This record gives sequence, structure tokens and C-alpha cells, in this order.
Amino acid sequence: MTYNPFQRFHWQLAHGRSLELGPRGVLMAIINVTPDSFSDGGRFADATAAVAAATRALDDGAAILDIGGESTRPDADPVDAAEEQARILPVIQALASQTDAIISVDTYRAETARLAVKAGAHIVNDVHGLQREPAIAQVAAESGAGLCIMHTGRDRRKLGDVVEDQFQFLNRSLEIASEAGVTRDRIVLDPGYGFAKDADENLELMARFAELHRFGLPFLVGTSRKRFIGAVTGREARDRDAGTAATTALLRSAGAAIFRVHDVAINRDALAVADAMLSAKNSRRDTKP
Repeated sequence: MTYNPFQRFHWQLAHGRSLELGPRGVLMAIINVTPDSFSDGGRFADATAAVAAATRALDDGAAILDIGGESTRPDADPVDAAEEQARILPVIQALASQTDAIISVDTYRAETARLAVKAGAHIVNDVHGLQREPAIAQVAAESGAGLCIMHTGRDRRKLGDVVEDQFQFLNRSLEIASEAGVTRDRIVLDPGYGFAKDADENLELMARFAELHRFGLPFLVGTSRKRFIGAVTGREARDRDAGTAATTALLRSAGAAIFRVHDVAINRDALAVADAMLSAKNSRRDTKP
């Protein structure tokens, strides 16, 4: 049977939570507790500001809060595990106690992931696709956390074809997850827009997004304010939310399930239009004789 990215997929998460994916697009809000993230560094660098930003994101329509303590931009200063944990754990603890939000931790470190889930996180979001610290897969398996596995082209030789490179990298990641005991109902994939991909590669990966459904799993996409949007629009990072919303609508139409964004409100509207169009399309299909 052909995989349908719009069918219901109940993503199983830590602490007995789950999230329905498929019929409607889902927004994940970016909450960077860092001084140097590429577009919002320093805005939420302390716990109080981060919690306030997360609360606003929930009010604007976010279903997931993604909390990160280390910038992933290419020239960012490295952060050790202790500093990363000091930044994010108080935020996760506060959000877990003060809200009913689904919380994601943006980390590649197994120990940070373990502590974050213990503090109340439901999802582990690894931008290195389990291939920098494979033990993070074991943390997800033992804690029952949902797992987002991202493709990256950094620190490796890529294949010439952008889609085939997705399969080469992510199939290895899925092997690591399976070997650790992570079940497929806990996994979402991410094509890693912007991670060692130039503008042409990112646009081709958007154009060919439907080919990724051969994995048979839902996809999260993170195009928000990325450099390739700036290459198309000529705008600086802080002014790329309209361009981001355009990618959200296009990728939702192509079957993406979750959208990791800085500006929740504008992307909520983009998703509303895309989902309404998809609903009308499906209704027309259902009424054909």
C-alpha cells in the first residue's frame, strides 16, 4: 500500500503523551536559550524570557515547544554539556510544571536528552540524526520519548543527488534507532533544510519532497528564516517570516507534518490556508462517482 502522509499517525511520546499527525499541519515553536542563534540569539537567553516566549508561542498556536541550548549555525561557538543543560533544564522544568505543552529538547547529547526527559520533555530532536552520539537512541528507547531524526550534510561526504543522500544518511539513522529498540510509532524524520545544503540543494529538496514519503514516516521541516530563503527574497534573517510561511504552505501541500518555526502566528495562517485547500481537494475526490 502506498504511504499517505495525510493519514492519521499517532506519534507516541514520553510521559504517556501522543500527538496526532497527518490530517492537519502541526507547529513547533523554536525557543533558543542561547546568546548566539542565527536570527534570535540573546532574545531568550535566560529562563524567564524563554518561558515567556514559549507561553506566547502556545497562545499563537504552537503544539510543540522545541527548547535548545546550543546554536547550530555553522560558525557558532561550541557549548559544553554542562552549559547546555544549565540553559535548558530550568526552562523545561518550568514549562512542564506551568503548562500542558508538548516539549521537545533540541540536542544531540545523550546525557542532556536523558536529563531533559526526566525534567519533563516529551520529544528528543537530534540534528545529527543519532550519528554523533548514538547512545541518544537508547535514551529515547528507555524513556519512551518521541524521536525526531534529522539529516545533515555536515562533516561527511554527500552523494550528488539530494534525495538519494537523504536515504543513505537517514536509513543508517533508522538502523541505529531500531538497534536501540525505538519503535517506528515514536519516530519522525527531518530532511535538514540548511544543514550543509546550498540554496539550489534546498530548493530541489523542496521540489522533490514527495519522494521522501518512501520512508513511510511523517516529516518535520525546519525552513524558518534559513539562508536559502534569503537567497530567494534578498531579505535578512529577521525579515524572512513571510518567505518561511510560503515554504510552510508549499511543504504542507507536499505532505510535511510538522513545521519548526520562529514566528508561529504567520505560519499558523499559512497552514490554515494549506489545510483548507487540502480538505477541499480531498472532498472533491471523495464525491467523484
